[in-house]
This record gives sequence, structure tokens and C-alpha cells, in this order.
Amino acid sequence: MNKSSFLDEIPTRKSNSMHSRLKLYTGDETRDVQTSENKVSITLAELCSILTDATQSRRAWLRDFRGDEVQISADLYDVLSTYWNMRRGA
Repeated sequence: MNKSSFLDEIPTRKSNSMHSRLKLYTGDETRDVQTSENKVSITLAELCSILTDATQSRRAWLRDFRGDEVQISADLYDVLSTYWNMRRGA
């Protein structure tokens, strides 16, 4: 039985933004300045698929990133905020 990875189910785009970004650190670089090199863009569909699977599978690495900030558009924030407030009131 050939079991597919959950990554196979993620909708793909023409440019795959989730490719590996490896960098060799020799110890000479300073990490004081955060650059845009540390940021990538993925679709909300990609993010939701990955986080849903990781949550359902109880992946330990989720705890490592729970304090990280994620940037979203103001429109999406408004929708999420409204949804969350309506959900709590129900």
C-alpha cells in the first residue's frame, strides 16, 4: 500500500515557495539584524493544510513556534477577529 504524505495533498502553485532554504553558518555571521531573507510567503490554503494536519497528528514542533508572530493582511485580520468574537458569543 502506497501511503502518500500530507504534503502531496497541498495545492501547488507554479512557483513552489516551500522549497528548502539551507544556509551554512560558520559562526562569523552576526544574527542581530533580521532580514527579509528570514521570511517566506505561502497561501492561506497551504498554511491551513499543514497546520490542520500537524494539529490532528499532535506534532510536538507546533509548541516550538506557538509564540512566533505571523503577518496577515488587515482584511483577513478583520474577518478572523469578527469570527472569533461571534464564535465566543454563541
